[in-house]
Amino acid sequence: MDGTELARVMLRTVVGTTMIAHGVKHGRSLAGTAGWFESIGFAQPRTQARASAVVEVGAGVAMIAGAGTPLAASAVVATMAVAARTVHAANGFFITSEGYEYVLNLATASVVISALGSGRWSVDGLVRGKGRGSGVRRAALAAGLGLAAASVQLAVFWRRPLPGR
Repeated sequence: MDGTELARVMLRTVVGTTMIAHGVKHGRSLAGTAGWFESIGFAQPRTQARASAVVEVGAGVAMIAGAGTPLAASAVVATMAVAARTVHAANGFFITSEGYEYVLNLATASVVISALGSGRWSVDGLVRGKGRGSGVRRAALAAGLGLAAASVQLAVFWRRPLPGR
């Protein structure tokens, strides 16, 4: 057993499981999740709640399987970037103060997974072998596409809530 392969599987599993857990939580309480999205300034909060559940579960499953890894990683980056901008950035770094520590770590881990490649023990490894493109290109794809998707979602659906709301 190769330690690097094991590390890839472990990292994919931890990030993927975390995303699935969040998606399932959002999906089980769509009305509450929609209310929360509305309270932080999102238009179409029910759509946001559904999309959040689907994207988080889908990205998590793909990440664990190592299937379309740069795209799965970009979905995690996008989700975490939206969370960072709408909820966490104003609270500083530490998660104990609702800061961006947690979302930064999940997004970074996802970009690292993309850079390393999903490895032999993955769907990508079975289908493509070693992987397409360099690690730098895969990381840039995950980060760039994720941040672009987050920017579009924020521009189209989010309006910063007025103070006191």
